[in-house]
Amino acid sequence: MLVVEGVTQIYRGGVTALNNVSIEIKPGLFGLLGPNGAGKSTLMRTIATLQAPSNGTIRFGDIDVIKDPDRLRQVLGYLPQDFGVYPRVSAYAMLDHMAVLKGIADSKQRRQTVETLLRQTNLWAVRNKSIAGFSGGMRQRYGIAQALIGKPQLLIVDEPTAGLDPEERNRFLNLLADVSQTVVVILSTHIVDDVAQLCSDMAIISKGRIVRQGIPSALTAELKGKVWRSFIAKTELEAAKAAHNVILSRLVGGRTLIHVLSDANPGVGFEAVTPDLEDVYFAALTSAQTN
Repeated sequence: MLVVEGVTQIYRGGVTALNNVSIEIKPGLFGLLGPNGAGKSTLMRTIATLQAPSNGTIRFGDIDVIKDPDRLRQVLGYLPQDFGVYPRVSAYAMLDHMAVLKGIADSKQRRQTVETLLRQTNLWAVRNKSIAGFSGGMRQRYGIAQALIGKPQLLIVDEPTAGLDPEERNRFLNLLADVSQTVVVILSTHIVDDVAQLCSDMAIISKGRIVRQGIPSALTAELKGKVWRSFIAKTELEAAKAAHNVILSRLVGGRTLIHVLSDANPGVGFEAVTPDLEDVYFAALTSAQTN
């Protein structure tokens, strides 16, 4: 289990990127959901030992992550939001090089590791192709392959599906689901559907604070009977926000669809809807903005 307790990250100039973050993450796939700039990447870098927090503790099993970062690195796989590779090198050669850097010196063991990971990530057929010619999805799958070298017990992936087409996104998410059967996987994302499809546990972060945490289905059930929708003219949106707790608005067919959080029917023109994780997400963000 990964335990993050009271972690605060204050940068030079007094900018608070993380504010007393406390979460417990069990084996399986954990979703960290939040908008851009919420502190997701800062938290991921802190857990991955790339930076030390200003305050707080992080433990993974019996490892004190802050005091003994090298021990965590031995069992960590990390796919950051942006990762660099040598573009003219083949996938096989680059993965072999990464395996050497991760301490797999025996050539036979290294070959078995590289071949297994290329097959697992469905890159075997393009193993001799330059990484420069890879699609976005193929690059992300290669990123997971390098992160899995050494059979990590903790895998962190930061915004892995941003920019992927639907087919590659599904392929990548299926890969993560398969990996999470045996290790702790943290999926950091701003895409609600990624968490809804895969994660057995989750947290929502906003302005450096954890504002909601729990099982997605349980969080959704808490809003049952409290979400109402209505179609209004775009010019009526500001008035609706002033009169109701509007948690979501979007254009649909030339009209504005709003979701309102209320214990009772907000009035004429509203109908009850079955809440989903998107409603949970936007309700949490709306509440965080007003507090």
